[in-house]
Amino acid sequence: MTRLVPILSKAAETASVLNFQDILERFAFDNVCKLAFNVDPGCLGGDGTVGAKFMRAFGDAATLSSGRFLYAIPILGKLKKFLNIGSERRLRDAIRTVHEFADDIIRSRLEQKVDKDADLLSRFIANEANSPEFLRDIVISFILAGRDTTSSTLSWFIWLLSSKPDVERNILKELGKIRAHGGKNCGDSYTFDELRDMQYLHAAIKEAMRLYPPVPIDTKVCLNDDIMPDGTFVKKGWIVAYHTYAMGRMEGIWEKNCREFLPERWLENGVCRQVSPYKFLVFHAGPRICLGKELAYTQMKSIAASMIERFEIEVVNKDKGVAGGDKNSEQ
Repeated sequence: MTRLVPILSKAAETASVLNFQDILERFAFDNVCKLAFNVDPGCLGGDGTVGAKFMRAFGDAATLSSGRFLYAIPILGKLKKFLNIGSERRLRDAIRTVHEFADDIIRSRLEQKVDKDADLLSRFIANEANSPEFLRDIVISFILAGRDTTSSTLSWFIWLLSSKPDVERNILKELGKIRAHGGKNCGDSYTFDELRDMQYLHAAIKEAMRLYPPVPIDTKVCLNDDIMPDGTFVKKGWIVAYHTYAMGRMEGIWEKNCREFLPERWLENGVCRQVSPYKFLVFHAGPRICLGKELAYTQMKSIAASMIERFEIEVVNKDKGVAGGDKNSEQ
């Protein structure tokens, strides 16, 4: 928060309009790199030259890769890839930049010979059976999982909060009680126990993810012939998709008020209750459930609490939403 808060404070002093989603993406990128690899790319403040270049390449690679599924005539995509032209050439350049960034992190860590428990990457490096290519995939996977998901959730959370002053008041009331109980002042760091006690804030974040999941649709490929619980046959190689965004708006799952932002739906005797992960599929379920689920909640509550207790955030053009709004969509 040592970089995020000064940026918000300066904007508050000058009544500036900020691209909140971009700020949170850069902040999340710095966080995940520091936590998982002990590398600070400095995308939010600092120099950030290399990190910013990687972020642009990473975004381009993700967008262009997704675009492959939109070809009306798939053979055209394969032809562009063979000839190395157009979007396929840009994709190849973007992937090269992403790989170089990841390889630099791994090379630096190998040269430092740090303790295997220093960070997540060091644990994988300690296993000599892991190839450089595998380690590179690990780096990219961690960044992919930790950057866009938390920044997207917090952007929608702030957008939703701007139309629900009663929810914001309830969050501030909860934070005030936690501060008073711990004898701390606004601006002091929260402990893990204090973050765990933020039940209403936890419920509000879960409700934001229910309405605007960071991964709105997901697909899986069937490894072998199988039969679903309802009797549906799925052949080996078939693609199965589930629409988390649509599921969050189904009355059969969340009752008639499913389109309303109501953190209270998660609370039971003041505690944020758990529901089946197959009902709330934001973090997936079963063997493929997100390993960073609890870490994501801890990070999002820490960021949200620190912002809400310090600043009043006014959303500009809130009727356009987050993704559809102007680049300077939040203040």
